[in-house]
This record gives sequence, C-alpha cells and structure tokens, in this order.
Amino acid sequence: MLCDDCQKQEAEVHLTSIEAEEMRSVHLCVSCANQRGISAEAAETVADTPPLADFLGQLGSPGPQTPISDPSEPCPFCGISAADFRKAGRVGCSQCYVHFETQLRGLLRRIHGSSQHAGKLYLSEASDITDRLGQLSSMRRRLKRAIETEDFETAAELRDRIHDMETQG
Repeated sequence: MLCDDCQKQEAEVHLTSIEAEEMRSVHLCVSCANQRGISAEAAETVADTPPLADFLGQLGSPGPQTPISDPSEPCPFCGISAADFRKAGRVGCSQCYVHFETQLRGLLRRIHGSSQHAGKLYLSEASDITDRLGQLSSMRRRLKRAIETEDFETAAELRDRIHDMETQG
C-alpha cells in the first residue's frame, strides 16, 4: 500500500482517528509520518500494541479525578500489575476487579458515563410469573400474525394454548 501523502513510498505507519463520529484511516511512509510529528519508534510501539489495549491504556492513564493504586503493587492472586493491565487491556483474574477497583471505576465512568449498570436485569428462575407473562405476550403476537396471514390451524392451536395458560395461572 502506498503512502497517502506522497504516493511514492510504501506505507508503514497506519493511523485511525474518529472525528465527528466518522472513522478515518491514514496510511503514511516513515518520512511523511515524521513530517506530521510521528516518530518511527512511536509508530512501531503502536503497531505492536493491540488496538483495544492502546485505547484502554489511553483512557486508563492517571488523571486528576482518578486515584490509582500503587503501580508497584500487583494483584495478590494473579500477579498482574497496573502497568500490565494498561498494556494488555484486560485484567488477569476475577480478583483484579477488586484490587484495581479505583482504576476500573474511573475507566468505566469515562467510557460509559457511569460506573453503575443500567442495562437489562437478570431475572432468577423464581420469576415464573414474569416468564409466563412473556410467553403469553409472545403467543398473542404469533396468534395475531397467524390470523393476518389466514393460517387458521396455527391460530386455533395458539388460541387453545393461550386459553390453557390463562386458566392454569
């Protein structure tokens, strides 16, 4: 692949940026990268780092509002250090979440805007009522579709199953 700037030399530095919600990639030769202020050593380091690890490393860099644990203190269970966590982009064991809690909390707050989970809830097996209501709702939608498509055999079967579930509950 040729350099995007000079169109003469082979591109050795590949940059990806996101600007105004659009991803843009630039492929440069070493001399054009140097003209843009990117050294060849930095380009090699970036190329050796997995993209996710690099992204997390940048986000996880210490800031004024993010207290971090002493980097010399590794996780007591797996031995991974804070520097290893930033470099790899992932923790070593489940206990790392407790050991690196302050770093992870700050990182999650910057990535997601909150450190509290706000997604779907797990419903335990004891939630039979919720499960039954979900099944009834699904069967009613299927019944409606069967009637609309004039599949009366399926509609009759669904009607009977709905009736049985409603009388049992």
